[in-house]
Formats: sequence, structure tokens, C-alpha cells
Amino acid sequence: MYGIDVLAEPHTVSRDVLDRLMPLVYEQLRVVARNQLAKRADGDGGTLSPTGLVHEAYLKLADQSHLAWTDRAHFFALVSIAMRHVLVDRAKARLAQKRDGTLQRVTLETEQIADDDQPEALLDIDDAVDRLAAVEPRLARVVECRFFGGLSEDETAEALGVTTRTVQRDWAKARMLLRRALSA
Repeated sequence: MYGIDVLAEPHTVSRDVLDRLMPLVYEQLRVVARNQLAKRADGDGGTLSPTGLVHEAYLKLADQSHLAWTDRAHFFALVSIAMRHVLVDRAKARLAQKRDGTLQRVTLETEQIADDDQPEALLDIDDAVDRLAAVEPRLARVVECRFFGGLSEDETAEALGVTTRTVQRDWAKARMLLRRALSA
């Protein structure tokens, strides 16, 4: 049986290892996905289920030619990134379908972004996170883990190999920088 913590240092992981690992963490991933979708609920339940988000994230991971992680926290950080990409891809598709939608102001404080109702806001945040990553990569990773992956401060700290207090400071700084970027 493959445990997540069996890898001492990052190295490429085969799809076979990923396939054996998924059943072990599937329910935990569904909880993360359920939390993410609940934050983005559009009132009508949306069209993406937690199971669907987990499966889409798995497909993104399985499609990688060089997938690597060191431990449980690192794996969940990778899943957070995959979930971010799934949500952003859906927002782009939704935006392409509905070009004349109305924009609504969204903040990272409320974390209420419905990918079906506000694709522009999700894409704006995604672009801002990409720009943040160019100057402050760790802050961008914190946003991916906390905002897109739904990880707690402790889980984010473990995934990034920093202290919980560092995550708290980075999260506050990232929100401030993203607010500025989104209001510009």
C-alpha cells in the first residue's frame, strides 16, 4: 500500500502510484472540494459537484508527465493547484458563453465566488495571483492553498514548509496585494 509520506524527496511519480493513492485520500479530497464549491455556491447548486471537482483535478494531475510530491501536505498543495486550474477553466468557458454578464465586486475576505455566476471575478483573481507569483511566489502558493484549495492555515504551513504564523502574515499580505491589483 502506498502512503503519501513514503517519499523522502521529490521525484517523478508514476500514474500507477497516483492511481493507488487516490482511493486512500479520495474522501479527504471530496471534503476539500465540497468546501470550495460551498464558498462558490450560486444558489442553484451549480453544475460542478465535489466528486466532479475531485475527478477533474485527478485528470489534471494524471495528465502531468512529471508529477512529484514529498509528503501528504505537498500532495494536497498540488491538488489545490489542480483545483484552481479546474475552476479557472470552467470560469473561462462560462465567460465565453455569457459575454454580456454583469460584473460584481468580489473580495478575498468574503471568498464568495461562484464560478458559474461570476467567471470574470474568478479570472481577475487568477490573473492577479499569476502576477503576484512573478514577484512573491510564496504568497501566490499561500493563496492557492488557502483560497483555491481550501486548506487551513496549519495545512498550508505544512504544505509550504513554513510556520503557521508565516502563513497568517503571508495570507494577510497576499490579500492586501491582490485587493490593490483587483481595484486597479
